[in-house]
Amino acid sequence: MNKKPLFGLDEILSILPHRPPFLFVDEVIRFKANQMIIAQRTIRSDEPWFEGHFPQKAIMPGALVLDALAQTSGLLLGFSQKTEPRGKKEPPALFFLASSQIKFISTALPGETLNLISESREKFEKLYSYDVEATVGRKTVAKGILTLAAIEGNL
Repeated sequence: MNKKPLFGLDEILSILPHRPPFLFVDEVIRFKANQMIIAQRTIRSDEPWFEGHFPQKAIMPGALVLDALAQTSGLLLGFSQKTEPRGKKEPPALFFLASSQIKFISTALPGETLNLISESREKFEKLYSYDVEATVGRKTVAKGILTLAAIEGNL
């Protein structure tokens, strides 16, 4: 039973500057403004990095799992600002600034759906911190803390 996503690709593209092949979020399935978001990414076997990572046993690279979590965190901020009643603020341009306490626990394989969870942690000036976790089914792929930095102007 597939439910309609809260935010699909068109809405995601309106927030993130990323485009394929470096867009790692397909849809948003849960969202609580300024609190949490759950997005999903279906990992396809035809994605370009699988040619070299690794040809005999393809796994999604950890750096791309982290980028998917950073994009999900950016969506949390972007959709939160777009839904604010006070003028529907335009979301800022964000950069992935830092990660800490990141642990890679399991692998994500072609054909699996990566669940990307981000919860607001703290904000200081133009820095935004998030508790993040990537899962496939009941197994945790990676978890830790990410920090994004807002920049002035457009990318």
